[in-house]
Amino acid sequence: MKHPVSFLRTVTLLEAISYLILLFVAMPLKYVWGMPLAVKIAGSVHGGLFVLFCIALWRVLMHTGWPFSRAVLVFIASLLPFVPFFIDRRMRAWVAEDSNQTPA
Repeated sequence: MKHPVSFLRTVTLLEAISYLILLFVAMPLKYVWGMPLAVKIAGSVHGGLFVLFCIALWRVLMHTGWPFSRAVLVFIASLLPFVPFFIDRRMRAWVAEDSNQTPA
């Protein structure tokens, strides 16, 4: 992946999918059908992806010209279900914007 934001976008989408699986599959399996192992597995995967997301976001903040407020917006979006899918479109636009501003 050429741009650090590309990696961040990939991790963000994977983390968002794992969050939705945790909320809408594993939690009902635990609390409705008494299968707590689902939350242990989905929670562990989601936790690992969230840590990877935080590292990727930090890397983007250190290697690009992103303002801190943009990183905070992406971080907050990761805490809300479904919002990372919408912020992905904005991240794609930010990458295009950054590549257009690079001096030739």
